[in-house]
Amino acid sequence: MITGATSGIGLGCARKFAENGDKLILTGRNEQKLEEIRKELTDKGTKVLTLLFDVRDREQATRCINGLPEEWREIDVLVNNAGLALGLEPEYEGSFDDWETMIDTNIKGLLTMTRLIVPGMVARDRGHIINVGSVAGDAAYANGNVYCATKSAVKTLTDGLRLDVASSAVRVTNLKPGLVETNFSNTRFHGNTERAANVYKGIKPLTGDDIADVAVFAANAPAHVQIAEVLILATHQGSGSVIVRK
Repeated sequence: MITGATSGIGLGCARKFAENGDKLILTGRNEQKLEEIRKELTDKGTKVLTLLFDVRDREQATRCINGLPEEWREIDVLVNNAGLALGLEPEYEGSFDDWETMIDTNIKGLLTMTRLIVPGMVARDRGHIINVGSVAGDAAYANGNVYCATKSAVKTLTDGLRLDVASSAVRVTNLKPGLVETNFSNTRFHGNTERAANVYKGIKPLTGDDIADVAVFAANAPAHVQIAEVLILATHQGSGSVIVRK
């Protein structure tokens, strides 16, 4: 199951796990894009089930998960990918609405999916949770404040979950991408395409497929191997705030 599967890292994960021969449950908020990716992958022979819901809506998410057909109920891998950044202003000038959306999606949405899916994994004594965090969760960068805080929470929640399931064979991974060229910056800047494009000028950024490659690798490691955390940066990126542009 991959949340936020219609673009960026989520879409990359859908395609890479499909290439790996896996059945996919894809979730998202955009019905048209879900149908497009479902058709693309089913035409290539992948079994795909799509679920239309927003991870911020706990009741909707619960209905969708509880309503899964029997053959789709035993989820082996959960990729908690749905997330976003909104705004890039000093904390004292930030938007309350932007803050709430980031917290509700990046933290509470991840918790909702974890609570709905992981009990089944623990009961079956197998499974893998892959949370998509960020280099931003390691240290704040200028004007990143609340977004960085949400990704710091993802790291802490991932570490905490790993401790909680350590008595089982369930594995937990935190992927921490750096500069990835997706719709991320366009969303952050509320559709300002020019400002978004400037984020990637002078450096070759990562792609959603690059992060998906790491997710598939972690999921296919031997059963006794738990890849706990992976930081993935673009070449010429030293940290969340150090980027050398050429």
